[in-house]
Amino acid sequence: MARDTLSLPARLEAILYLKGRPLSLAELAAIAATSPEETELGLITLMADYAHRDTALEIRQEGKCYGLQLKDSLSDLVQSLLPVDLSTAALRTLATIALKKRLLQSDLVELRGSGAYDHIKELLAQNFIERKRQSDGRSYWISLSEKFHRTFAVLPARADEQGAANGESPPSPDRAPDREAA
Repeated sequence: MARDTLSLPARLEAILYLKGRPLSLAELAAIAATSPEETELGLITLMADYAHRDTALEIRQEGKCYGLQLKDSLSDLVQSLLPVDLSTAALRTLATIALKKRLLQSDLVELRGSGAYDHIKELLAQNFIERKRQSDGRSYWISLSEKFHRTFAVLPARADEQGAANGESPPSPDRAPDREAA
């Protein structure tokens, strides 16, 4: 879709939605290929539009950043729809695993600290991750489970499809994500 077919507020809304995190005015302007002044006017228009609509979303300014998020008044609904009972620390560990897609348990512990061992147990108990012994070492490969993908509506990327799309040959078995339960 050409950039000219959407208004600046609509493009800013799309950018905030796709980025999924608060962005500064400068970041938004750069991505939208507009001046900071035009971007600020577009944001004001978008924020006013959300304020007058009956919608679950809002544009929130926090400091010098803007983000698209659910309204705070929906927190009870969110909790009832996301039946995830994980500690904040375990959720952060899960987010680290999700960002890396697949990593060694020893690397995860190095990134998150020794508390990661407890987080791994918690995540395994709730079937959000899978663990398989490394074929040529003492550590375990940690990867996301199907339950993670179903719960958080993230489609699993198959390594062989990604590689083929990039013109690469499929990765070796030691590097490809393994979906088998340990």
